[in-house]
Parts: sequence; C-alpha cells; structure tokens
Amino acid sequence: MQQRYVRINTVMNDGYKIFRDAVRETADGWLADGLPSRQVLEESAARLRNFRKQMQIQGLWEKPPCMVTATLDDGLGQGLEIIEKFADAIGMRLVCLGLLQPAAAVVDACLDEEPDFLGMTILHFDTEEELTTIAAQLPQKTRIVAGGPAFTGDPDFADRTGTHYAAKNVAAFLRLMLSDAVDAH
Repeated sequence: MQQRYVRINTVMNDGYKIFRDAVRETADGWLADGLPSRQVLEESAARLRNFRKQMQIQGLWEKPPCMVTATLDDGLGQGLEIIEKFADAIGMRLVCLGLLQPAAAVVDACLDEEPDFLGMTILHFDTEEELTTIAAQLPQKTRIVAGGPAFTGDPDFADRTGTHYAAKNVAAFLRLMLSDAVDAH
C-alpha cells in the first residue's frame, strides 16, 4: 500500500512539474520574442487550461491561490481580461469584480475574500491616491499585481502606490506566478 501511494504521489508531482515547464516555456518565449496577437494569447490560455485539466492537476499550485481582479479607470479591460484568462488557465481561484470599480468596493472584496493577490490594470496617473488607499487597507497577505500605462510611464508609480509587482505584460505575470508556485513548495 505504501509503495502505491508513493507512485501516485510521484505521478502527481511530475504532472505539476510538466505543467510548470509548459507555462515557463510559454512565458519565456514571449519574453524573448515579444507577445503574439490577442487571438494567439487567448488560444494559448485555452491550451494551457486544457493541458492542466488533461494532467488532472490543480494548476501551478497544489492549493490554488485566490486573486481578486478589478480596474479603477479602465472601461475596456482588455489587459485585465487576458490576465484573468491566464490566471484561470494556471489554476488560480478568481473573483472578478469588473471594470471601473470604486476603491471601496475593491477593498471590501479583498477584506471578504482575503485573496493572495489583487490583480489590477491602471491606465491613468490620477488613480494614484485611490490605489494607495486600497494598498493601505488590504489584508496583510494580499499582494497587488498590476499593469498598465501608469506603471510603464512612471517607474516609481508602483513604489508610491504600494503595488508589490508591476507586470509589464502577461508573460511577466506568468513568470511571477511560477516563482510564487515554486516558493509555495
């Protein structure tokens, strides 16, 4: 009986490793060559999600982290939609608040859910005060992972607002999540 448990556990661990390698290969390719079209991004997210299900694993983590997502000033949410697709593909539990959310709604959701991550897109610098307010009221374990023009246009914006990680694109987001998954083990 003990030998069977070890074999099953080894197969599961191999599945997690194989999946992490697939995610790493995807992210590293995009970091080296640049992001593909939106259509290819969406197809890649679907392929990773299907591969995860085929491997019969939770995702990058054996215990999936939670991520709340929202925008403060983005009425289209194209970047956030891509991040949500990949967060789902890699096995995160998502709570999607939607677009143009007031800071209080974001804080309330984070206090209710106590997520591991708060994922946001920030387009304009005039959201600095709102984002700083959100960061100050989050549960201690919640890390803000954000992207958007405000972060690329001002390298100090993340530090001033309490943002833990400014992701340049979805490939950088995937690399961060891979790092988190490895640290969790």
